Formats: sequence, C-alpha cells, structure tokens
Amino acid sequence: MLTPDFGLLFWMTFSFLIVLGLLAKFGFPVITRMVNERRDHISQSLEAAEEAARKLENVKQESLAILDEARRQQAAIIKKAMTDGEQLLHNAQQKAVEETEKQLALARQRIELQKEKALGEINAQVAMLSVDIAEKVLHRQLDDKTKEEAFILQMLDETERII
Repeated sequence: MLTPDFGLLFWMTFSFLIVLGLLAKFGFPVITRMVNERRDHISQSLEAAEEAARKLENVKQESLAILDEARRQQAAIIKKAMTDGEQLLHNAQQKAVEETEKQLALARQRIELQKEKALGEINAQVAMLSVDIAEKVLHRQLDDKTKEEAFILQMLDETERII
C-alpha cells in the first residue's frame, strides 16, 4: 500500500492551515458579508412583494366597491328614468285628454252657434213665409170665411213641405 511520507503530511497540513487561516481572515468575512447582503436583499424583496400583494388586494377590494356603487347608481338612474318616463307619459296623456276636451267643447260651441244660426234662418224664413201668406191673403179677395181658412191651411201645408 501507498502511504504518504510524514514530511509530506506535515507540509500539506501546514499549507492547509495557512490557506484556512487566510480564508478565515480575508475570504470568509467577504463571503459571509455577501451572503448576508443577499439574504437582506431577498428579505426586502419578499417584504416588497408582500406589500405589493396587500396593495393589490386593497385595490381589488376598492375596485369591487366602486363597481358595486356604479351598479347601484346605474339601477337608481334607470329607476329614475323609468319613473320620469312614466310621469312624462302620464302628463302627455293628461294633456291630450285636456286638449281633446277643449276641442270637443269648442266643437260643441260651434255646433250650438250653427244650430242657433240655422234656427234663426228658419225663423226668418217662417216669418218671411208668414208675411208672404198674409200678403197673399190680403191681396186676394175672399168671399167667405171658409175659403179664407182653406187658403190659410193650404199655405201652411206648403210651408211645412218647404221646411
């Protein structure tokens, strides 16, 4: 078997201890500091990520609240528009009924005026016919009373046919 010589082991151990001492003095603090900085950086990144997640959750909750409020406002606006539309429709119907009643009243007045005018014309014609009958009766010489009454009845019949 192959065993190393005592001198070789001594120098290898001595070299190892020197390298270990140099690493302990100069290398390990730098490596430890770099590991600690990296750990701190990772911790800060995790905290920032957690804070961002909390803020994102808050924003999400706020957006949901805003959406709910917008839906409520939309429903209120639609409800108000419906009631306003119904009110406008009711007012328009009421106005149409009032206008129709005014038109009917005006038409009734016109009909009444036409009726009065027609009755006035009829009365005037009857008066004219009566005057004509009276004139004819006066111009005609009647011998007796029965002929006069027959003539008046004949004139009245003619007048009724004209009317």
